[in-house]
Amino acid sequence: MRTTTTIIIGAGQAGLAMSYHLTAQSIDHVVLERGKVANSWRTERWDSLRLLTPNWQSRLPGYEYEGDMPDGYRTMEQTITFLAGYADRIKAPVETDTLVTAVEPTDGGYVVRTNKGDWQCAAVVIASGACNIANVPAMAADLPSDIRSITPMDYRSPAHLPEGGVLIVGASATGVQLASEIQLSGRPVTLAAGEHVRVPRTYRGRDIKWWMEATGILDEGLNEIDDIRRARRLPSLQLIGSPNQETISLNSLQTIGVMIAGRLMGLQDGRAQFSGALANLCAMADLKMNRLLAAIDKWVDEKGMADEVGEAYRLRPTHVPVDPPLMLDLKAAGIQTVLWATGYRPDYSWLKMPVLTPRGELRHNGGVVDAPGLYVLGLPFLRTRKSNFIDGVGNDARHLADHLARYLAGSASVAA
Repeated sequence: MRTTTTIIIGAGQAGLAMSYHLTAQSIDHVVLERGKVANSWRTERWDSLRLLTPNWQSRLPGYEYEGDMPDGYRTMEQTITFLAGYADRIKAPVETDTLVTAVEPTDGGYVVRTNKGDWQCAAVVIASGACNIANVPAMAADLPSDIRSITPMDYRSPAHLPEGGVLIVGASATGVQLASEIQLSGRPVTLAAGEHVRVPRTYRGRDIKWWMEATGILDEGLNEIDDIRRARRLPSLQLIGSPNQETISLNSLQTIGVMIAGRLMGLQDGRAQFSGALANLCAMADLKMNRLLAAIDKWVDEKGMADEVGEAYRLRPTHVPVDPPLMLDLKAAGIQTVLWATGYRPDYSWLKMPVLTPRGELRHNGGVVDAPGLYVLGLPFLRTRKSNFIDGVGNDARHLADHLARYLAGSASVAA
């Protein structure tokens, strides 16, 4: 059995950021990765996907964007190159092709079991991400057997889909992006839209992410949020990282022919049943968007920046079909594929200790898990709104590395 002080599980942006800060603290550690560096970016993303954050916002500790397109959006290949380059730059001690099969508590630490042997350590950092398993609802089992059921983790491009219509369930970033791509491929798309968060890609001449950073929204922390559980479950923004800074929305999708329906409520006898609350959901999304834009306008005025940016404006309200479908016969509508863009969840099946809630979520306080010497990094709103972005894991990793160092020294409190 090999030994080290700390094991980091996962060599994506979160694990590498933690490696940087542990090295800075001279804490001996190893990063265990089931595949190659940035494995999920390599194997679990569709071909055309680009980051939703501009290139300038891809920042890791001691490592920033150095190209000549700061306002562009990285492709998956560029993202992989960026992260692999970071691992090389910081000389991260990564053990690749090493699958963690169990983490078990022992006296004074943990045993981490892998397909390449076991490790003994004093502390463990879980940096395996929040998107390990596609969150497919139980109703998927009620689909007719001759209709293909897939998730975004399976999807690569329209060319890999059967000919015919596609029902996409979920209208957050993934759902709207895939609805656009698949519709433009000639396959008619029906999009079942539940709760969603509408924003413009750019506003008053700046990327919406620039505004969210400048106004402090992305840095809002745990103590500034009334309902942190809800904040952690909010849908991702309806954004696409296109070269022309395209704004994507239910309006733009309807313009290219996508049919919009309400939330998918059930499947029975080959028929999809949709909620009748689509208009309310769209009105709420418009209201929240306009509140955000109003907050930006107020900040501009307070900073005296009105002459430096474009004029304030508002987007056209979401168009809701006069009579959106409440029932759809899938075969009669030519639906050959259902794509479940219904979110993801982490996989903690290998954690052999009682640290999960009844919902299967880790019990943690800002990344300090409810077990001595156990930490988690890279989850939505772990410590701030940007915790699960490439740009957000660095600060979280620094805080947790400080706590880990205190823990090893015997002086850490339960507070994060």
